[in-house]
Amino acid sequence: MKIKKSDIEAVAVKPSQYPPENLKEIAFAGRSNVGKSSLLNLLTGRKKLARVSGSPGKTRTINFYLINDAFRIVDLPGYGYAKVSKSVSQDWGEMMEKYLSSRQNLLKVIQLVDIRHEPSKQDVEMYEYLRYYGLDGIVVATKADKVSRNQIPKQLKQIRQTLKLGKEDIVIPVSALKRTGYEELLDVIEELLGE
Repeated sequence: MKIKKSDIEAVAVKPSQYPPENLKEIAFAGRSNVGKSSLLNLLTGRKKLARVSGSPGKTRTINFYLINDAFRIVDLPGYGYAKVSKSVSQDWGEMMEKYLSSRQNLLKVIQLVDIRHEPSKQDVEMYEYLRYYGLDGIVVATKADKVSRNQIPKQLKQIRQTLKLGKEDIVIPVSALKRTGYEELLDVIEELLGE
């Protein structure tokens, strides 16, 4: 699949601001500074579609991107950033829960984890949350350029074990910097949309 067209369609903090449930949606979730904005820009071929920030925890809204006029990519707020106040992180939790539990046209949530580190407690909680809603099954290991090729299989195995992934679950190493792995992710997205 090629993404030829991508535009921001809605920025929401509550369900009344969501676009209509007329198109399939695939959402992306991950810790703050895991490289979500960079990945979304790589997938869409646009440098500034998703804002890349020097300070983590910037995405505090649910951003809906209209892709090829055919489906949406949904950018969920980053989680687990320590400098964010308790009340703000609680708001995020409620905002995410409302979206994940009520959105009828949401096919899957792709979870991002940093390939360099064992998934954090928040990563594990997020994945269990996705499993609860039946939205699990695809993990992207970002920043694959930061580990040697020999290390990649070991890191992927650690991610699989920590998140308790099954054999059928997909883990894709991706580097936004080196522009690798994203074609495989686009193929997976195409397959999801075709189901």
